[in-house]
Amino acid sequence: MRHLTWIAALLCATALFAEDELPRVYTRWESFGLKEGLPSDKVFCVAVDQDRVWVGTDRGLALYEGGAWKVFTKTEGLAYDAVISLAVDPVTRDVWAGTMGGLSQYSAGQFRTFNQFNSGLPNDVVFGVTVENQNVWVATTTGEGRYIVREDRWEVFTPDNSPQHEPWGYAVDYNEGKVWAALWGGGALEYDVATAKWQVYRDPDGEMEVDLFRDDGIIHNITTSVSYRDGVAWMSTYFGMCNYDGQHWRGYMDHDSGLASNFVNSVHALGKVGWACTDKGLSAVHRDTNRWVTYAPANGPADAAGPWEARVYREGELLEKVPLARGLANNFVWHVDFQGDEVWVATSGGLSHGSVESPTLGAR
Repeated sequence: MRHLTWIAALLCATALFAEDELPRVYTRWESFGLKEGLPSDKVFCVAVDQDRVWVGTDRGLALYEGGAWKVFTKTEGLAYDAVISLAVDPVTRDVWAGTMGGLSQYSAGQFRTFNQFNSGLPNDVVFGVTVENQNVWVATTTGEGRYIVREDRWEVFTPDNSPQHEPWGYAVDYNEGKVWAALWGGGALEYDVATAKWQVYRDPDGEMEVDLFRDDGIIHNITTSVSYRDGVAWMSTYFGMCNYDGQHWRGYMDHDSGLASNFVNSVHALGKVGWACTDKGLSAVHRDTNRWVTYAPANGPADAAGPWEARVYREGELLEKVPLARGLANNFVWHVDFQGDEVWVATSGGLSHGSVESPTLGAR
């Protein structure tokens, strides 16, 4: 019995240590671009589907599988070549691609396209897409839409039938019975699927340029994305990042944390770690320990082609700089997704992959 108790205590201590060391420092990076098989170096989004990686670029949709790339464009049936959002149905493995010219569903090797003329899609510019049970949500420039797949029917949400101050949607996310929408100038919206009720979150300061009181609410109304995991909503803005656990708010800005920049294009959570995609690099923070790891050019954002480093912070204090043999494809980061312990990063200069294994042959 004592032996079993000792083993349990050891396992518990090991788990605590591992949690305390998150986010980990990735020292191995590889990148993919036009030369490696992508349709373009400008990568807007990435979605991992088990052993497959889907990538949205300004010149088409790409699939990485078995060490090779396959490209889809309008010629193959894609709604539009500029793919700005992606989601994969975890049950059917259908791919939903939001483009600048409609929403495309890729299923059983075939594309089906939704636009304003052939469906109830709110707008053809689809900034965000997510799968909720058997339904698909989109964020567009004129409101949010919910496609009831089994009924082939759309519901549209605008300021007329939901508490939106602004219809321009930037992103949507679903998890744990909640749909979240990020609105340009309108903060964030929470939709409870079970009750069909909305909750709105707006900056209580009411100021556009500064955050007057830290941790009093959403950090800014120009909200670019929301990621809801483990009961915590992470929200990115062009003026910093924050999270909310249902009771307490926590705000982050670049001058008092490890955040690479206040200009945050999106945030994506994996457990208790929030990953911030900024215009000056990629940052990850553990919500409980406030340990940061930021990946950025060592000589500043103007030298993205030069040496890179990983910067480790705790409570805003820089602890260590780790030189990287290879950095990300570019410091302007749009999006991330996760494949086990590995991370895939969409940047303006290509797609990057961080792992603890050796780089894939053929990647730069």
